[in-house]
Amino acid sequence: MTTDLGRFAPTRQWMRAHPLATDAVLAFGALVAMVVGSFADPHGPHGPTFGTRTPEPFSLLLMLLGSAALVFRRRQPIAVLAVTCGLSLLELTTGEPRAPVAMCTVIALYTVAALTDRPTTWRIGLLTMAGLTGVAMLAGPLPWYAQENLGIFAWTGMAAAAGDAVRSRRAFVDAIRERAERAERTRDEEARRRVAEERLRIARDLHDVVAHHIALVNVQAGVAAHVMDKRPDQAKEALAHVRDASRSALNELRATVGLLRQSGDPEAPTEPAPGLGVLDELVDTFRHAGLPVKVIVQLDCGTGPLPAAVDLAAYRVIQEALTNVRKHAGPGARAEVSVVRVGPSVEVTVLDDGGTEPADTEPGGGHGLLGMRERATALGGSCSTGPRFGGGYRVHAVLPWA
Repeated sequence: MTTDLGRFAPTRQWMRAHPLATDAVLAFGALVAMVVGSFADPHGPHGPTFGTRTPEPFSLLLMLLGSAALVFRRRQPIAVLAVTCGLSLLELTTGEPRAPVAMCTVIALYTVAALTDRPTTWRIGLLTMAGLTGVAMLAGPLPWYAQENLGIFAWTGMAAAAGDAVRSRRAFVDAIRERAERAERTRDEEARRRVAEERLRIARDLHDVVAHHIALVNVQAGVAAHVMDKRPDQAKEALAHVRDASRSALNELRATVGLLRQSGDPEAPTEPAPGLGVLDELVDTFRHAGLPVKVIVQLDCGTGPLPAAVDLAAYRVIQEALTNVRKHAGPGARAEVSVVRVGPSVEVTVLDDGGTEPADTEPGGGHGLLGMRERATALGGSCSTGPRFGGGYRVHAVLPWA
């Protein structure tokens, strides 16, 4: 079967690309079959015999007109059916009783059933079957019980049933194809969405790690350069903080890149993920960089520990907020961090007073504030940022406990 389909595939493609030419070929074949059939006598002594009768010119004209109408059967199926039915009724009442003009009606009825819906097929099919058969029995030249009359009823009924079956199969195949295409599109969209989410997560984590440590390295390097000549001991201490911050940044970057390079499931990390448990260490790095930070943590863990995702998000919000204070606040700025549980939520607030002098902020298109909002929103929380009345800046994140 596969070989035959492959052999006739070009022909089927040509037929689909040229429907009018295909219908013309079908109409010509129907005309040949009707003309040949009109020369046969079905009541011969040993079955149908040819050459015993000749069709009338009027019957040949009706055959030609019916075949010509079939050329447009797919463009105007109901109109073609009406024309062929009229020609068949005209033949049944006035012409040669055995002229097979009704063959055009059979083809037209099949086309209507194949191209319309089932209710239309039922209404038009029953009307065509009853009309042709009734006229043939009541007004035809043959007795009402003649097999030709019963043949008209059988052939029109089979044409309607065959056309409805073809239409149902096409609809079923189209539904399966559309479902497969939709599933393929959904699969591609899901893959693209997952890739985009993963890229966003990686970018956010890298930004948090790099921005924090590089900001500290920049500050400590500036301090070391400023006091190198007059206070070498303080310069050495600043350079030691630079070394520690750069080492921490390299370690976190190495761990992140190592996870990205793994082809299978990543192994368990050798160090715990950052969270509020190491908040003191994070704050100490800013204090060493010259930023006084006050910390208030009030968490009631009676209902269970803080979820890991919320713990990490709170840590990253504080890290980014303090980094922004160190980078953008003026000299002498002070910061205050509070982590408080309020009902079913954890509220993280980072405040700064703006310093004693306006800061020399550089214009930039950083993603720190956007990253904080994305982290909070991903957990079902919220994050608001903005300047404080009287100077300074405020970062307030509300994260759900559950």
